[in-house]
Amino acid sequence: MMKKCMNDVVGIMVFVVCVIIILSSNLAMSENSNNKVVVRVKVGVVVDGKRRAGRMGLKCIKIALSDLYQTQTHHHHPHYTTRLVLHTTDSNSDVVAAAAAAADLIKNVQVQAIIGPETSSEANFVVELGEQAQVPIISYSASSPTLSRSSYFFRATENQVSQVKAISALVEAFGWKQVVPIYSNDEYGEGLIPILTDALLEVNARVPYRSVIPLSPTVDQIAEELHKLMNMETRVFIVHTNDMSFGANIFTKAEEIGMFKEGYVWIMTNTMTNLIGTMAPSVVYSMNGVLGIKTYVPESKGVTDFRKRWKIEFKNEDLNVFGLWAYDAAKALAMAVEDVFGNHHNGTLGFHNKNKNASSTDLDSFGVSLSGSELREALLSIRFEGLAGNFSLANGQLQSSTYQIINVVNGSGENGIGFWNHKHGLLRNLTLLNTTTASTTYNTFKDNLDPIMWPGGSKLNIPKGWDIPKNKTKLKVGVPLRNGFKEFVNVSYYNLSSDKSNVTGFCIEIFKAVMEILPYKIDYEFIPFVNSSRGTYDDLVYQVYLGNFDAVVGDITIRANRSLYVDFTLPYTESGVQMIVPVKDQRSKNAWVFLKPLTLDLWVASASFFVFIGFVVWALEHRINEDFRGPPLHQIGTSFWFSFSTMVFAHRERVISNMARFVIIIWVFVVLILTQSYTASLTSFLTVQQLQPTVTSVTQLLQNKDNVGYLEASFVYGILKKLGFHESQLKVYKSKKELDEAFSKHTTSSSRDQGIAAAFDEIPYMKLFLREYCSKYTMVGPTIKTDGFGFVFPRGSPLIPDVSKAILNITEGDTLKKIEKKWFESQTNNCPDPYSVQALSSKPSSLGLESFWGLFLIAGVSSLAALAIHGAMFVYSQRHVILSSTQPHHDDDVSWSSIWKRIRLMFRIFDQKDLSSHTFKKRPHQESEPSSFTIRGSPSSSSIVQLGVEDTLDQDATANANSHPSPSTNSNHT
Repeated sequence: MMKKCMNDVVGIMVFVVCVIIILSSNLAMSENSNNKVVVRVKVGVVVDGKRRAGRMGLKCIKIALSDLYQTQTHHHHPHYTTRLVLHTTDSNSDVVAAAAAAADLIKNVQVQAIIGPETSSEANFVVELGEQAQVPIISYSASSPTLSRSSYFFRATENQVSQVKAISALVEAFGWKQVVPIYSNDEYGEGLIPILTDALLEVNARVPYRSVIPLSPTVDQIAEELHKLMNMETRVFIVHTNDMSFGANIFTKAEEIGMFKEGYVWIMTNTMTNLIGTMAPSVVYSMNGVLGIKTYVPESKGVTDFRKRWKIEFKNEDLNVFGLWAYDAAKALAMAVEDVFGNHHNGTLGFHNKNKNASSTDLDSFGVSLSGSELREALLSIRFEGLAGNFSLANGQLQSSTYQIINVVNGSGENGIGFWNHKHGLLRNLTLLNTTTASTTYNTFKDNLDPIMWPGGSKLNIPKGWDIPKNKTKLKVGVPLRNGFKEFVNVSYYNLSSDKSNVTGFCIEIFKAVMEILPYKIDYEFIPFVNSSRGTYDDLVYQVYLGNFDAVVGDITIRANRSLYVDFTLPYTESGVQMIVPVKDQRSKNAWVFLKPLTLDLWVASASFFVFIGFVVWALEHRINEDFRGPPLHQIGTSFWFSFSTMVFAHRERVISNMARFVIIIWVFVVLILTQSYTASLTSFLTVQQLQPTVTSVTQLLQNKDNVGYLEASFVYGILKKLGFHESQLKVYKSKKELDEAFSKHTTSSSRDQGIAAAFDEIPYMKLFLREYCSKYTMVGPTIKTDGFGFVFPRGSPLIPDVSKAILNITEGDTLKKIEKKWFESQTNNCPDPYSVQALSSKPSSLGLESFWGLFLIAGVSSLAALAIHGAMFVYSQRHVILSSTQPHHDDDVSWSSIWKRIRLMFRIFDQKDLSSHTFKKRPHQESEPSSFTIRGSPSSSSIVQLGVEDTLDQDATANANSHPSPSTNSNHT
């Protein structure tokens, strides 16, 4: 029996040996078929077994290698002659343990590459080891931008930097101006914040505070930090961490203390968003309204099939993008190893040991991979379509261009509301990117996103991004307490003991009007600045920077030096600094003032026309009017007298000719206009005030070393110093009354040193002063540019954009005019607007010929026309004298002498009475007049007497000339 049992045992052992030999033979045949030799390459894997992402990543790595090498199920790479042999270590969430594990893998195991570690803080030191040993480090989850400094580090995941543009686009789309990041105090948390801050500044959003929470914080520490944030005005928070328990505690506590009410905004960075599926349902429920930036994974058949396999094999475990990156990273490393160590390549396994010396450290004992540089170049050249999308490590990291924006909603988990693309900005969907009609512009319009469920459950009320802090019931608004110019700000009652005040004024009315039209309600209170009466306005503005006031309202000028530590709204008043000086009356008081109303050319033209009109009237009247006859000097005097007497319409000579009457009518009209204009102009010269400034320029003040004034606590003091005024020349005034008294002292010799010759201040003050003293002073000189009055707020205050818009609405409408009328026009005392002061100080101008040349043209043309017609009629009536027949003469001198005598005859006839005129016809009682009158008045007798016996004219011609038919002639002969 014993022998039989021994035989059975021997048989079994022989059978087992035979099976082993057969299997070994088959394996050898499999490996050596087609002359292929399998090369096994050691690869290290550093994961965190405590983290779900670490366990998931390791599983995906193994599945990737299985899919790549199992030719029975995966026929894409049957020719691979290399195999990755994984050496896995657990970091146990310890940075030191991760570094020690990596050091052991490189030094003792001599791995050719390491996949991992997971976190950026763990990878920070491991990357240095890989750089020293020239061993590629491939991480599928460490995304800190500070890890990119090593050429042997490959980030098979997205760089954190790529998501900051998506976050800033979201902030810009909704117009949020302040953002507070909440992050963990580690490599991952701190690596993104500087870059995020810069990206937010590019869209005019600032980071007033950074909430840094220590690693592994207690619930009390988290609550304390969140309460601190509640007491700030910022309501937009960005949570950045890769520790899901950290993020879960933040959101749970925030919801508990009331930071998920309406008005709050919460944004998660992509790591938390990608891992949101690993959170407990109760945590996700408390995150209602949170926005997240999620890595976009395009849908493909490979991803769909892999998800199905994962769900079947690992039913209770979540699969996210980190698992897909781990799968792609393992596949990429296997492909690179094949390229370097395959049968047709010359890659060499092993390490080259460095020379050691006595002072060398343990790190110096690391060898250098013989094929590390070749493997690095192979990884850089890998390209394939991975599960997570296009896989390429061209720059040592995956290139991400698109993110999905999700909204956490109660009951349905995460809800996609849109996308962000680095070329197109915010998009509702990605279908248009592949069409020819896709826009090439980058936009950040919130309308490109689906409706969002905000914290508090509202979809309609978009959070404005800020609110009055919970510990502040009202906005503390500082106002200046001053003695003069109370029309701008007037603290009419102020009691230090009761801390009560009644603040009114133009600036206060503007601020109240602005607050009323804001789209939200703000409670505020005015607090007078007690020290402003002794300090400067810079001191008041600085209180905002110190946090003593939330805003400052008053006659505060926008200045560059003040903008260094506070922000201003848009101005609501005119800008500029102006000089104001006294005016003096420069009315003419000399004896020749009566000549000033008319210019010299008008005087000459008027005198010439008086002479011309006198000549025209004489020419038209002297043959038929006895008033214009007589000796030559008498006729000249009569003509001038008649013409010049028309100035006062005192001419007594009667005018008989109709043409002369026509000329006189037009001339009298011209004289009427001239005299009336002269009278008005002379009146203005004698009576109207001619107010002229006593000083016209700053240069004149400096040359005369005159004193100048400036308003107390005003920045104008610095401007005057820059203009060159000495300290002793600068005098302070506090009110309009003091300013008027300072000007008055300058005109008195006894107190001239205490007075001022000019004052400098901003235009609103000067206009207000001139409304009360318009008859004594005026503004002169160029305007020194300033930016006007504005409201003061802390740097980056979210109120500034809304308040500035409200100021524009007020200044462009009727509200500003009504407020100005209320506070300023009641002080006018019938004074015109200061800008119309030129009407007071303008010097009357003399009347020139350019204003009357039309009248002179009409008078001249009408007079010349009348004179021409009259001359033509005379020549026609005496044509027989010109055309009388004479004996022809052959001597030219005799001929010209005859013509000249005929012309003389025509002038002599023109100088005689026209007895044919009705004015010389005899009446019945005139028949008995002496015959001498008849002979003297007869043209015939006159001609005979004047010509004499020596006259050589033909007697027939003379007889014909003397026999001109006329009733008077017939009467005389009779």
